[in-house]
Formats: sequence, C-alpha cells, structure tokens
Amino acid sequence: MILGRRKVSENIVNQLAESGISLIASLPDDWVADLIKVVEVDSRFKHVPVNREESAIGLCSGTYFSKTYSAAVMGASGMLTCIYAITKINYTYEIPMFFLVSMRGAIGDTAKYQISNGIYFFDVLNTIGLPYKVLESREQLSEIPRVHRHSRVYNRPSAVILSRELLNGET
Repeated sequence: MILGRRKVSENIVNQLAESGISLIASLPDDWVADLIKVVEVDSRFKHVPVNREESAIGLCSGTYFSKTYSAAVMGASGMLTCIYAITKINYTYEIPMFFLVSMRGAIGDTAKYQISNGIYFFDVLNTIGLPYKVLESREQLSEIPRVHRHSRVYNRPSAVILSRELLNGET
C-alpha cells in the first residue's frame, strides 16, 4: 500500500471510530481497497464483506435497532444500484444509514465503464434528497463525524463522497 493512501485510509478509519461506528459493511472497489485493508485489521471494527450492495443496506439498517453505528463502503455505481432499497427501507421507516462512497466516474477516472456514474450520481442523490458531503482533501476528513451525526439526527441516510485524489493520498 502506498504510504499516502495508507495515511488517508488510517485517518478515515480514525474518523469512523470517533463517530462511534463499530461495524463496516463493504463491497470491493479498487479505489477503497486500501481503506478496506485498514478496516480489516483494526480491532475497533467488525468488518463484513458483502457480495451485493443491497446486503450492506440491510445489514447496516438492521444495526440501527441494536443501537450499533455502522457504515457501508462502496463505489458510486454500487450506491446507484441501491436507490430503491434506500428509499423503500431507510426513507419509509426513517432508518439512519451512513455511506462512504468512492466517486467513480469523476474527471480523472480512467475506467470508461464508470463514466455514467460521474454523469448521473449527484443528480440521483439530489433527486431523492439524500444529503452528502464531497471530500477532496485530508483537511476535510474531520467532516466524517458531522455527516454521520446528521444521519442519526435526521433519521435518514447521508453520505460522504471520497474523491480519487483523496483516496490516493494526493491531496
């Protein structure tokens, strides 16, 4: 793991712990692979890899009823596939949920198949009224607990969107 990426991942993990989050459900994504590696070895968290994004929605939504704070880690395309589950489960029953999402498809993403995510992702989040904060530098990582807290107060999902440059340790 490149040193800059590792430091950013460790900082993100510390912010998650500061938020009281103890369970992380993740779906593999190249951009968050280093973050997932750091979570896996950190004893403050129970890490649950999932094979479908909707499984992360169900798992993290269920933890709300045990007063356990959780986070779902996935790429933008994964979150887009969950819009029905989010609106059906979390919006209908006012269940808070916290997402950490890599901003696939943004300028700088070299994976052509991710481009549509960059075109439509924020429009979709705005359409369903899902609050989010885009983080593009290490200095902004301290916003993670605030966004998580907003989800708990609002009783609805919220998301932190992580840029490629941030996840690569470039900013």
